[in-house]
Amino acid sequence: MNGTAAATGSASCRFAHYFVVCGVDTETGLEPDDGAGTVDGESFEQSPIRRSFKSRVVVHYPENTERNPFNKDAVNMLCMPRGLSFRTQADRLDSQFHSFTIAFDNGTRSYGFVHTFYEEVTSAQIITAMQTLYQMHHVEHHSSSSASSPSSSSSSASSPSTSSMDSLVSSLDESDVESLAGVSACLGCAGSFDPARDTLYVSKALCLLTPLPFLQAARQFLSQLHQAVTSHTAPPLPLESYIHNILYEVPLPPPGRSLRFHGVQGPILCQRPGPGELPLGEYPLGEAFTLLGVDNMVKLLTCALLETQVLLCSQDYQRLMTVAEGVTTLLFPFQWQHIYLPIVSAPLHHLLDAPVPFMMGIQRREGAQRSTLHLPHETNLCFVDIDNHFVEAPEDLPMFPEQTELIQELSEILLRFGLPPQGGVITKPTTTITTPTSPRLSSLVLEDLMEDRRNGNLGGEELAVLERLQALARRCGGGKMSDGEKTLGHMFKEEEELKAAKLNIQLREVFAGRFSAMFGRYEEFVIHSALDLDSWLSNREGTFSFDKGSFLSAQPATHLHFLSRFLETSMFSSFVDGKVISRWAVREPLQQLFDNRLERERLYDTDEEDSHGCRYKKCTMLFESAQSIEQRLLKADHTAIHPHLLDMRIGQGRHQPGYFPKLQADVLVHGQHTNKWSSRVTASRRAESKRSTVSEHSGVDNEQRQKHTFTRMNLRQSKLLDPSPQAITQTHREFVDGLLSECRLKTKRMLMERMGKESVELGQGEANITGLQENTLIHGLCDLLERTWGHGLQLKQGKSALWSHLLHYQAAQGKAEAPAESPGSNGSDQRTSDDGTPILKGSLIQDMRFIQTMSEGLSEVGQARAWIHLALEKKMLSQHLKELLTNQELLRQLYKPHAFLLCEEEREQFLFYLLSLNTVDYLCFTRVFTSISISYRVVIIPMKKLSIAMATVNPWVCVSGEMGDSGVRQIQKNTQEIFFQCKNLGRLSTLQLGQENSGLLAKCLIDCVMVYNEITGHTYKFPCGRWLGKGVGDGSLERVLIGQLMSPGGEEDAGRWTGTPPELASPSQTVRTVLGSLGNRSRVLSVEVHEDMREAANNLVKHFHKPEQERGNLTVLLCGEGGLVLSLEKFLLHGFKSNRLFQRNVFVWDFVEKAVVSMETADQMGDLHGSTLTKGPPCDSLCHYVNAINASPRNIGKEGKFQLFVCLGIRDRLLFQWLPLLAECPLTARMYEESALVRDRAAVHSLSRILHTLTEFTITLETALVKGVDL
Repeated sequence: MNGTAAATGSASCRFAHYFVVCGVDTETGLEPDDGAGTVDGESFEQSPIRRSFKSRVVVHYPENTERNPFNKDAVNMLCMPRGLSFRTQADRLDSQFHSFTIAFDNGTRSYGFVHTFYEEVTSAQIITAMQTLYQMHHVEHHSSSSASSPSSSSSSASSPSTSSMDSLVSSLDESDVESLAGVSACLGCAGSFDPARDTLYVSKALCLLTPLPFLQAARQFLSQLHQAVTSHTAPPLPLESYIHNILYEVPLPPPGRSLRFHGVQGPILCQRPGPGELPLGEYPLGEAFTLLGVDNMVKLLTCALLETQVLLCSQDYQRLMTVAEGVTTLLFPFQWQHIYLPIVSAPLHHLLDAPVPFMMGIQRREGAQRSTLHLPHETNLCFVDIDNHFVEAPEDLPMFPEQTELIQELSEILLRFGLPPQGGVITKPTTTITTPTSPRLSSLVLEDLMEDRRNGNLGGEELAVLERLQALARRCGGGKMSDGEKTLGHMFKEEEELKAAKLNIQLREVFAGRFSAMFGRYEEFVIHSALDLDSWLSNREGTFSFDKGSFLSAQPATHLHFLSRFLETSMFSSFVDGKVISRWAVREPLQQLFDNRLERERLYDTDEEDSHGCRYKKCTMLFESAQSIEQRLLKADHTAIHPHLLDMRIGQGRHQPGYFPKLQADVLVHGQHTNKWSSRVTASRRAESKRSTVSEHSGVDNEQRQKHTFTRMNLRQSKLLDPSPQAITQTHREFVDGLLSECRLKTKRMLMERMGKESVELGQGEANITGLQENTLIHGLCDLLERTWGHGLQLKQGKSALWSHLLHYQAAQGKAEAPAESPGSNGSDQRTSDDGTPILKGSLIQDMRFIQTMSEGLSEVGQARAWIHLALEKKMLSQHLKELLTNQELLRQLYKPHAFLLCEEEREQFLFYLLSLNTVDYLCFTRVFTSISISYRVVIIPMKKLSIAMATVNPWVCVSGEMGDSGVRQIQKNTQEIFFQCKNLGRLSTLQLGQENSGLLAKCLIDCVMVYNEITGHTYKFPCGRWLGKGVGDGSLERVLIGQLMSPGGEEDAGRWTGTPPELASPSQTVRTVLGSLGNRSRVLSVEVHEDMREAANNLVKHFHKPEQERGNLTVLLCGEGGLVLSLEKFLLHGFKSNRLFQRNVFVWDFVEKAVVSMETADQMGDLHGSTLTKGPPCDSLCHYVNAINASPRNIGKEGKFQLFVCLGIRDRLLFQWLPLLAECPLTARMYEESALVRDRAAVHSLSRILHTLTEFTITLETALVKGVDL
């Protein structure tokens, strides 16, 4: 049922906010627009007819609205980004169309739609000024060309500057080159102007500002307005009537409804989605996908989701808007949180310096190359050349989850609509508006088709198309027009609009379905920790609102790379914050819509297996959504008030063909209402009063939400469009403050996450971070450093701003130090800095040289990241950067005055925040660059009083880590250290130390072994505290030692707390002494031994329940201090009798050996019949393993054999069976006191059950532990 709608005086419910006319101001005359042209004076070398001049807002109505103040300078700049353009009758005078958007500080946007056409200049002042300029140019050009070598008379062919950021920007239209080529010879050189011969035209822009992106309706209205101007017959009403109607009498369509209103030439239809549908989005996604291709569009969307800097480039302004709006539309339910300027005119090019994520578009000159564009930020930049169908994404961009299946689904939709999914199709420019086909001719064509239908000459597809056209004709004409009255061209256009709308919604539904699949259960991971909104806002930085670790652990492994980075973006944080705030305020519309869709999907989704995202599911709402739009577009639900005569003075509004009239201001500044419409207006005002009452009740919610909005917005969007020097200075000041704040938050987050992991290692909490998340945080730090070093950069080598600075610094240092440098100046004697603090061996320059010699084939960006990783691991990042910034002369050469690095106070605070990262340990370089070659130094440290014994032994070592081992390295006699180079071993875990037992006194007491990583500066200590040699201790010639990572910086820093707990090391000599005397310590409670055993087993269980990336070293948990081997040794030594008879250390292996011999002997003699032991597989395996260990060629001693016995037993899930056998052996009663734990059946049964819990895990032992034993 059709209704009639009227807009009220409030601008919030109007279809349009402002009508604007931009063009030449005859009072101020011509003023050159330096910004719109190219720099370096090139614009002034062109003919005046080819130059750009400053435009002005001639008129705008109304003067202002309450909630959307009119930004005169911004609208003028975006309506005519190139300024005024002049033409003569010899040039093409096609109309142009483009749109733009303006963002406000509260996060809302306003959309502008611009129809630009050329109007004949009637002002004698302007014509005279142009003639004077041309004569001056002709004289200067003639004199300069005669003085120099002969050149082309056309000055517009001068080569562009390759060092300027503005070199891609031109004041020429797309058709300029064709225009220049098409000028006939009779007019002389291109760009000439003679008022006696030529007619001068100037560009004029008609603009409509709307609160919603009604692209098609606004475009039709402006086009019809221009057609009325150029028509030889006057329109039915003065133009003021139509402008007044759309400003004051056409309301916004109600949600879920369509509205018909009337333009100058005919009816226009617009529609709004309903509450359960996706938000309005009329920019043609089909065109964006056709221009770039499905693969590139998915890549571009991935970049936008990860908040990289996105720079769009095209000759066509409307293409920039189409792609930018298309991408932001596909982000639902998330919203772009940073700078959004799809059209950046030349005066705003300083914003390309912005050290924050942005999405901006610039116009490129025809034929210009990507290499000619100088950009300070390229490390994390996605460059999109729309005209050449090319997307250059940042390095190591993760794939969108299930990208292959997504591309396949999108391609199928495009093919259904007849569009090629591969992209690269040259479409006609969207800005050019050609003259419509003759209405009479079109009508004749339609009449011929109708005649063919009546004669039966049409069938099949032709008949279906004709019926569709008839339906469109009836819709557009309200059912009153005959079939032949509607032009064929217009109906085909309407058909294309409907097709584009259906394609839009289907493509958007696919992406909305993907986000629903990925974040369908996001609410389960939102953390509600605050009691009220004020307390949440005050503690916002110190609280976590989303459990990222748990969320990631529930995702498929293939999605983690993308999701871990996406969870760190501002758009996701804002989305989660909105969910938290919804406890106290009304939810944001997008979030409400997304939650409702998730709830509906859960209601209808009965497949439990697919609910966890195990299988890709295609979108099921495509045709339902398209049908809703089609129903609204085929039948209007409401009709707006028709344009009508206004109370105008006689003689005004007169029609002059080809000239846009001077509008009568008094009828357009405010809405006029005659008696005929007063009843509708009164009803509308009543509705508005109700709405205002509702808004008053929700005022608290809006106030709270507004407060949150301002806390998360660093930049004032309205100031970005102000090109004045004061505004530019203020903008870059805000950039500096934003970088400092971001550094503080990032370092704080890294410390909190790292400390959280360390508390887990200390057993104080649950796992809350994975290695992947840590890599993501470090990647974010690298990105922050690149953006900081790129701010205000004016001289750069390669893509990386930081690496470029390092290279310049390296070159400067090389020049300064070359004469004084000595061969040994960088040796080990350089251990302290100027202020006396100890520093690592390896300066900033040495680290750079190592990165440059790495055989990884890294780009400049990769080298910069490798350098950051290395400096962070060495705890030298802040110190290296401080050294880099000491060269003030170099800084002033490389950077503009507003650069962050030239702000001394902020720079010092920035370095202080980075210095805080030294309190935790990172292995980011070691674990990322796994294939490089590392230099290691191994030093054996004997007990001081027996150090002379080292001269009699011939030791060897084998170092093992996460990524392999070094192989056996022989140490020469009379030396205690060895240097060797091998492939990166990762974090070191074990060290095999042995000797060949050659010589009469080949024995020594080893205190520890130290291993130094010469590249990262890490020091590993492998405690020993035992003898190595025959006939002393347990007679071992080989020991497996467990290492612990010391703090970087050498032994002098070993005692300094770093915030990171030391790993469990090899059991020390003091621990062994305690174990040796454990048998006669009656006061040692069995409860302590039980507790140690449970703790060791519990650590192993927690190890295997952690995500794989987070697990530590299993060898440490098995053989280290407090590990399973040591705990079991305590258990078996409790109540051991032998220590009282023989005053020497005892070994558990003695008992195990004797027990096995006893079992084998008893079995042979048949004595087992009288005991509780039963011969079977457990007994056989125990004997077999003990005999195999004893038969091993390795001289690992009794302690080493028991360690091997426990490790093999736990690996092969046999240890829990062996323990009761040892306890029930008759020998046990003779070797243990009655109070011993091993004679307590309950204790043995309890321990056996604890060990049985470990059988569900697959345990893989290091090669160093099991070498030489074939079991």
